[in-house]
Amino acid sequence: MVKQQRPPSGRTNLASCVVATIFLIFIVIVVLIVFFSVFKPKEPIISVNAVQLPSFAISNGTVNFTFSQYVSVKNPNKAVFSHYDSTLQLLYGGNQVGFMFIPAGKIGSGRTQYMAATFAVQSFPMGAVPESVGPTITDGLGGFRIGPSLEIQSRMEMAGRVRVLHFFTHHVDTRTVCRVSIAVSDGSVLGFHC
Repeated sequence: MVKQQRPPSGRTNLASCVVATIFLIFIVIVVLIVFFSVFKPKEPIISVNAVQLPSFAISNGTVNFTFSQYVSVKNPNKAVFSHYDSTLQLLYGGNQVGFMFIPAGKIGSGRTQYMAATFAVQSFPMGAVPESVGPTITDGLGGFRIGPSLEIQSRMEMAGRVRVLHFFTHHVDTRTVCRVSIAVSDGSVLGFHC
């Protein structure tokens, strides 16, 4: 005696399709969560390594100099960072005294790019410099004095995008602001804080 097999009913086919669809949706959600947690775009990190003034002159209450800033830009993303519309501004007393465009470029994933920017700053009137000699820094023997100083501010802004798998594009902006203290007597950089 041979048993006849009944064809599957419509309810079991529907149940199988529902289970398979739920499973596929679950897999897609897990893949998207992992994808966006690993490839989440982050802002590049700008570190100012050095600031120099190769030339410095004061005459008749105006100052002019050449400004050099050395930075490193680290791309923490898993994709290439393409930057454009990047600038370096120099401010004194809230007014812009120097400006430079940074050429567009690309920084590879997980890479650090070193950049140097040097430009001449046009003459600008210097604010009143106090006649006091400045603070005394003691070295244990008698100390030495620091004369009057000039403080400028440098602002570096980088705008760009990170394109993940040539499909998702994220706009990223980053900036750094540094205060630079300059000795008026010889134009040496006393220090900078970013």
